[in-house]
Amino acid sequence: MAKQKDKYVKNLSVRNKRAAFEYFFLDKYTAGIVLRGTEIKAMRLGKFNMEDAYCLFNEAGELIIRNLHIPEYEMGNIHNHEPKADRKLLLTKRELKKLQNGLKDVGLTIVPTHIFINDRGLLKIEIALAKGKKLYDKRETIKERDLKRAMD
Repeated sequence: MAKQKDKYVKNLSVRNKRAAFEYFFLDKYTAGIVLRGTEIKAMRLGKFNMEDAYCLFNEAGELIIRNLHIPEYEMGNIHNHEPKADRKLLLTKRELKKLQNGLKDVGLTIVPTHIFINDRGLLKIEIALAKGKKLYDKRETIKERDLKRAMD
Protein backbone atom coordinates (compact mmCIF):
# COMPACT_ATOMS: atom_id res chain seq x y z
CA MET A 1 0.00 0.00 0.00
CA ALA A 2 2.85 2.41 0.78
CA LYS A 3 4.35 1.82 -2.65
CA GLN A 4 1.09 2.79 -4.34
CA LYS A 5 0.88 6.11 -2.48
CA ASP A 6 4.40 6.99 -3.63
CA LYS A 7 3.22 6.90 -7.28
CA TYR A 8 0.85 9.82 -6.81
CA VAL A 9 2.00 13.35 -7.55
CA LYS A 10 1.99 15.32 -4.30
CA ASN A 11 1.65 18.84 -5.72
CA LEU A 12 -0.19 18.49 -8.99
CA SER A 13 -0.04 21.77 -10.91
CA VAL A 14 -0.27 21.74 -14.70
CA ARG A 15 -0.64 24.80 -16.93
CA ASN A 16 -2.11 24.81 -20.42
CA LYS A 17 0.70 26.52 -22.35
CA ARG A 18 -1.06 26.13 -25.66
CA ALA A 19 -4.07 28.10 -24.42
CA ALA A 20 -1.78 30.93 -23.27
CA PHE A 21 -0.27 31.01 -26.77
CA GLU A 22 -3.60 30.85 -28.63
CA TYR A 23 -5.79 33.19 -26.49
CA PHE A 24 -5.92 36.43 -24.52
CA PHE A 25 -7.42 35.73 -21.08
CA LEU A 26 -10.11 38.23 -20.06
CA ASP A 27 -11.52 36.74 -16.82
CA LYS A 28 -10.34 33.76 -14.78
CA TYR A 29 -12.42 31.52 -12.52
CA THR A 30 -11.55 28.58 -10.28
CA ALA A 31 -13.98 25.69 -10.55
CA GLY A 32 -14.42 22.28 -9.03
CA ILE A 33 -14.76 19.31 -11.32
CA VAL A 34 -17.01 16.27 -10.90
CA LEU A 35 -14.87 13.13 -11.19
CA ARG A 36 -15.45 9.45 -10.52
CA GLY A 37 -13.10 7.25 -8.50
CA THR A 38 -10.85 6.00 -11.27
CA GLU A 39 -10.68 9.45 -12.89
CA ILE A 40 -9.24 11.14 -9.82
CA LYS A 41 -6.76 8.30 -9.35
CA ALA A 42 -5.53 8.69 -12.95
CA MET A 43 -5.34 12.50 -12.51
CA ARG A 44 -3.29 12.16 -9.31
CA LEU A 45 -0.81 10.05 -11.29
CA GLY A 46 -0.35 13.10 -13.52
CA LYS A 47 -1.56 11.33 -16.64
CA PHE A 48 -3.94 13.62 -18.51
CA ASN A 49 -3.99 15.97 -21.47
CA MET A 50 -5.92 19.24 -21.56
CA GLU A 51 -4.40 20.69 -24.71
CA ASP A 52 -7.56 20.32 -26.84
CA ALA A 53 -10.04 20.86 -23.99
CA TYR A 54 -12.70 23.56 -24.00
CA CYS A 55 -15.80 24.41 -21.96
CA LEU A 56 -19.40 24.95 -23.02
CA PHE A 57 -22.89 25.09 -21.57
CA ASN A 58 -25.26 22.13 -22.01
CA GLU A 59 -29.06 22.25 -22.37
CA ALA A 60 -29.55 22.27 -18.58
CA GLY A 61 -27.40 25.40 -18.21
CA GLU A 62 -24.49 23.51 -16.63
CA LEU A 63 -20.90 24.22 -17.58
CA ILE A 64 -19.11 21.12 -18.88
CA ILE A 65 -15.56 20.50 -20.05
CA ARG A 66 -15.09 18.57 -23.27
CA ASN A 67 -12.01 16.80 -24.68
CA LEU A 68 -10.16 16.62 -21.36
CA HIS A 69 -8.33 13.33 -21.92
CA ILE A 70 -7.88 11.28 -18.74
CA PRO A 71 -6.55 7.82 -19.68
CA GLU A 72 -8.07 4.75 -18.09
CA TYR A 73 -6.70 3.85 -14.66
CA GLU A 74 -4.41 0.83 -15.01
CA MET A 75 -5.53 -0.75 -11.73
CA GLY A 76 -9.23 -0.16 -12.49
CA ASN A 77 -11.79 -2.87 -13.09
CA ILE A 78 -14.74 -3.18 -15.46
CA HIS A 79 -16.22 0.05 -14.06
CA ASN A 80 -13.36 2.15 -15.41
CA HIS A 81 -14.18 5.58 -16.84
CA GLU A 82 -14.33 6.72 -20.45
CA PRO A 83 -11.19 8.73 -21.36
CA LYS A 84 -12.83 11.67 -23.19
CA ALA A 85 -16.18 11.90 -21.41
CA ASP A 86 -17.82 15.27 -20.72
CA ARG A 87 -17.29 16.36 -17.11
CA LYS A 88 -19.34 18.87 -15.15
CA LEU A 89 -17.67 21.95 -13.68
CA LEU A 90 -18.84 23.41 -10.39
CA LEU A 91 -19.25 27.20 -10.18
CA THR A 92 -21.61 29.55 -8.38
CA LYS A 93 -24.75 30.81 -10.14
CA ARG A 94 -23.29 34.32 -10.32
CA GLU A 95 -20.13 33.07 -12.05
CA LEU A 96 -22.17 30.95 -14.47
CA LYS A 97 -24.29 33.96 -15.43
CA LYS A 98 -21.16 36.08 -16.01
CA LEU A 99 -19.73 33.40 -18.28
CA GLN A 100 -22.99 32.99 -20.22
CA ASN A 101 -23.20 36.75 -20.76
CA GLY A 102 -19.54 36.82 -21.79
CA LEU A 103 -20.09 34.12 -24.41
CA LYS A 104 -22.69 36.28 -26.14
CA ASP A 105 -19.83 38.41 -27.53
CA VAL A 106 -18.53 37.14 -30.84
CA GLY A 107 -15.14 35.44 -30.74
CA LEU A 108 -15.07 34.54 -27.04
CA THR A 109 -14.69 31.05 -25.63
CA ILE A 110 -13.98 29.33 -22.32
CA VAL A 111 -10.71 27.38 -22.05
CA PRO A 112 -9.05 25.53 -19.16
CA THR A 113 -5.77 27.16 -18.17
CA HIS A 114 -4.54 25.39 -15.02
CA ILE A 115 -5.31 22.18 -13.13
CA PHE A 116 -4.11 21.88 -9.54
CA ILE A 117 -4.78 20.28 -6.17
CA ASN A 118 -5.66 22.83 -3.51
CA ASP A 119 -4.53 22.79 0.13
CA ARG A 120 -7.55 20.65 1.13
CA GLY A 121 -6.57 17.96 -1.39
CA LEU A 122 -9.35 18.72 -3.88
CA LEU A 123 -8.71 18.87 -7.60
CA LYS A 124 -9.54 22.30 -9.06
CA ILE A 125 -9.46 23.65 -12.56
CA GLU A 126 -8.88 27.27 -13.52
CA ILE A 127 -10.86 28.36 -16.56
CA ALA A 128 -10.70 31.61 -18.46
CA LEU A 129 -13.02 33.57 -20.68
CA ALA A 130 -10.72 34.04 -23.66
CA LYS A 131 -10.46 35.80 -26.99
CA GLY A 132 -8.46 34.26 -29.82
CA LYS A 133 -5.18 35.85 -30.88
CA LYS A 134 -4.48 36.87 -34.44
CA LEU A 135 -1.38 35.63 -36.25
CA TYR A 136 0.55 38.86 -35.65
CA ASP A 137 -0.24 38.66 -31.92
CA LYS A 138 1.22 35.17 -31.82
CA ARG A 139 4.37 36.43 -33.56
CA GLU A 140 4.74 39.14 -30.93
CA THR A 141 4.36 36.56 -28.17
CA ILE A 142 7.15 34.51 -29.75
CA LYS A 143 9.37 37.62 -30.02
CA GLU A 144 8.80 38.52 -26.37
CA ARG A 145 9.58 34.97 -25.27
CA ASP A 146 12.81 34.90 -27.33
CA LEU A 147 13.91 38.29 -25.96
CA LYS A 148 13.30 37.11 -22.43
CA ARG A 149 15.39 33.99 -23.03
CA ALA A 150 18.21 36.10 -24.48
CA MET A 151 18.13 38.45 -21.47
CA ASP A 152 18.31 35.52 -19.03
